[in-house]
Amino acid sequence: MLTWFAEANPIIQATLAGIFTWGCTAVGSAIVFLFNDVNRKLLDIMNGFAAGIMIAASFWSLLAPSIDYAKAGGYGNWSFVPAVVGFLFGGGFLRIIDAVVPNMDFASKEGVEGPKTSLSPTTLLFLAITIHNFPEGLSVGVAFGAGGMGLSSATLQSALILALGIGIQNFPEGSALSMPIRSGGSSKAHAFNLGQASALVEIVGATLGAWLVTQVTIILPYALSFAAGAMIFVCVEELIPESQTNGNNDLATLALLCGFALMMALDVGLG
Repeated sequence: MLTWFAEANPIIQATLAGIFTWGCTAVGSAIVFLFNDVNRKLLDIMNGFAAGIMIAASFWSLLAPSIDYAKAGGYGNWSFVPAVVGFLFGGGFLRIIDAVVPNMDFASKEGVEGPKTSLSPTTLLFLAITIHNFPEGLSVGVAFGAGGMGLSSATLQSALILALGIGIQNFPEGSALSMPIRSGGSSKAHAFNLGQASALVEIVGATLGAWLVTQVTIILPYALSFAAGAMIFVCVEELIPESQTNGNNDLATLALLCGFALMMALDVGLG
């Protein structure tokens, strides 16, 4: 099975990895069947840990390969350009999406961003997490696409580690969506279905990302850094503020450091 996966087309690898990251969200969402409430301190710790994983993955799994590919592609002293352009465009793209699609804003006093809407808080929370899940899937797809192109710093192992890291951070994300929906009066089944559905876009993003970089190789360094910028945006916009607003600041910060250290060790040691 492992041999088959290693020899499979990068698009197939990415799609399966996207299914894995979605599955981690589904498992996290299934917590709603076991508990009626979520421990706020534990959730803040898990959000901080997830942010650390994503920040580390953004550099070692995405930005570093972007710069290396640009160097190999003849950019010379300008090899930082694709990384800078893609990184800023990735974060800017999500900001534009946030501005045009109403969704939950974890950092603002209003709690909502985008156009004025009469949508329920549950729907806004679902939209916020769904929007921010897409770049996670995209980053996985781009990583597998880059791994299939033989780049020294973008290997199958590093793509697998990235998928594992995103899967780890998807677990608390699933429960962070399903539990409030349940608390709002919805059935456990409905809360679970919405929780897992928010990550279905990761499968789409993973497949699309791998297809794009294998079909149009010139965009690879930009695609890698685009995914990194989008992931950093998610960390700053969603995960970090959510972990720091409930009185568990120090624990969440320490968890972020641990998540960063773990992902760094995995990527450097095994990638």
